[in-house]
Amino acid sequence: MKQVIQNLRAGATEVIDLPSPAPLAGHLLIATSRSLISSGTERMLVEFGKANLLDKMRRQPDKVREVLTKIRTDGLLATFDAVQSKLDEPLPLGYCNVGKVVECPGECGHFRIGDRVVSNGPHAGIVRVPHNLAAAVPASVSDETAAFTVLGAIALQGIRLLAPTIGETVAVSGLGLIGLLAVQILRANGCQVLAIDLDGARLALAQRFGAIAVDLSANEDPVERAQALSGGVGIDAVLIAAATESNGPVRQAAGMCRKRGRIVLVGVTGLELSRADFYKKELSFQVSCSYGPGRYDAQYEQQGHDYPISFVRWTAQRNFEAVLNLMAAGSIDVDPLVTQRLAVADAPSAYRLLMDDRAALGIVLEYDSQQTARVQPIAPARPARPAARVEPSDPVVGLIGAGNYAMRMLAPAFRQTGARLHTVVTTGSVRGWHAARRFGFENLATDVELVLSNPEINAVVIATRHDTHAALVARALAAGKHCFVEKPLALSHAEIDAIVQKRTGGESILMVGFNRRFSALTARARELLQASSGPHAYTYLVNAGAVPADHWVRDPRDSGGRIVGEACHFIDLLRFLDDSPIVSTNVQGTRRAGADSDDSAVITLGFASGSVGTIQYFTHGARSFPKERLEVFSAGRILRVENFRKLNAWGWTARPEWFRWRQDKGQRACAQAFVDAVRSGGESPIPFDQVLEIARLTLHIDDALRSRP
Repeated sequence: MKQVIQNLRAGATEVIDLPSPAPLAGHLLIATSRSLISSGTERMLVEFGKANLLDKMRRQPDKVREVLTKIRTDGLLATFDAVQSKLDEPLPLGYCNVGKVVECPGECGHFRIGDRVVSNGPHAGIVRVPHNLAAAVPASVSDETAAFTVLGAIALQGIRLLAPTIGETVAVSGLGLIGLLAVQILRANGCQVLAIDLDGARLALAQRFGAIAVDLSANEDPVERAQALSGGVGIDAVLIAAATESNGPVRQAAGMCRKRGRIVLVGVTGLELSRADFYKKELSFQVSCSYGPGRYDAQYEQQGHDYPISFVRWTAQRNFEAVLNLMAAGSIDVDPLVTQRLAVADAPSAYRLLMDDRAALGIVLEYDSQQTARVQPIAPARPARPAARVEPSDPVVGLIGAGNYAMRMLAPAFRQTGARLHTVVTTGSVRGWHAARRFGFENLATDVELVLSNPEINAVVIATRHDTHAALVARALAAGKHCFVEKPLALSHAEIDAIVQKRTGGESILMVGFNRRFSALTARARELLQASSGPHAYTYLVNAGAVPADHWVRDPRDSGGRIVGEACHFIDLLRFLDDSPIVSTNVQGTRRAGADSDDSAVITLGFASGSVGTIQYFTHGARSFPKERLEVFSAGRILRVENFRKLNAWGWTARPEWFRWRQDKGQRACAQAFVDAVRSGGESPIPFDQVLEIARLTLHIDDALRSRP
């Protein structure tokens, strides 16, 4: 299938060939017939991409502050790598899609295969969307008309927040697609509409839809018009659909409104509000969020939980349906809004038109809606290595997952090992395509079975969400593959038992990505400790940082929680440094007022050697403080590893001090150790009994933490 992407670094738009997305329970797979380019949002995205680095920084000051903080904690080179990786990511464009349902696994509401639907899917031949972000298209509404539904829902949600009543006067400031759709919806609601813009053609369209035009290019004053129209009282409400960095539209809206008037922003403007503009009139101001309630709520979108209609009358999906009903009734006319129709293969021309012609409105992309396979060869961006005969022991890697960590750390690390990178698998396609092109994978697939059943591939790297790890490991081992899985290994003891059962015989290597034990600073610290008589006392401070309550890493079903999902790293590192089994544990969590639970914990470990370790895992510290600091006290000597950039030692004859310009958490050495073991047919770099020890121990600690009152 074809999909439209944007290069964030240069702003170039490209149409690429991809395999279709993998089915996902509760989601619809839709074969696209039409999609609409959102002239406002997508023009802004392209302009941002084309901006130079300084302009990008100026437009995103919050991101600049994050970068400066990361430089202070992780170093310049690590930060540079992270920024470059982000800029290199392709951005899927589009969110106004129409097509037919071709697959709907699991619970997908009332949808069935063959239904004609609208959704917020991107510009792609096959899209996968949550069923709560789709709506059935009435028979009387054409595909082209239905393509305007999502933009209409954005306008409708803003109008719902304005709460206009029949007979009120409402101004619409900014007559792009959303503004012109808002004019029609307000007229259908029995409102008198004042339409404000600089463009004469758009004002003419607004007049055609029944609005009173205010031409800013002719120096018409919207405040004066509002006062005249209302007999000096002021109009009831203003919907701002403009896109500008100026604060003008908001100040203008305040001047137009009557006492206790309402202002809602659906566009993008400057927001330096003047108290005086709002104080005497007691004006209300609100920013509208997308299509309506449910948007950006993982429970609604990803898990398919709808809000009861008796409590939330208008959700994102029900707003889609309301717009479609207005189209079916003839209350919304989009024909005059269509500027051009192009095949999706000509999308770059459409975006050039969008950038060159500011008058361009609705550009419709048309598709040949044939479903494609779920695997596709990829031409790498870098020259491929010459073909060579592959021996049975040579590592041939299949990567499952292309999330942030896989793209920034694992894929570059495995590329440097010299292994043959055969196939990358993702449930979607764009990130997988980027991984394949950037790192030299030969194929891109969206079906895991194409890796697990391929006899050429003998090593599988699993970098998916935590709740999928155990099942994929078991399948890989059953298929006779060597397996490298990102932590954690599993989220339950039953999952661990299933993995042990699949690995009976022990022929396949199973390695968890506990990379910190492979850091050069860790190796040096262990060497020094082995020369010092024990026992040792370890103090490991982890400034893990807060994440939002609704983030997937906080959900035990998706990630196991942060102790299982991340703290296992630190337990493994102490186990490695002491080189003796952990024989006792104790855990104490913190609890904030008003919170049911918290991720912060103090974990104490007792080792068979007599050593003791304390892991202080805190999630409510300052981000400007470095993330990790390990101190070891032993026989009158002290070691300190600071954020894997610096090693200090006190008490040794020659006081060693190691410093790294680039943070080294051991990812490259970890990948190399796995590949070398596959190549040589040797044992796993991390003994299997230690993998199981850490997995079971972490679950035990997490259970103890959750069971505390």
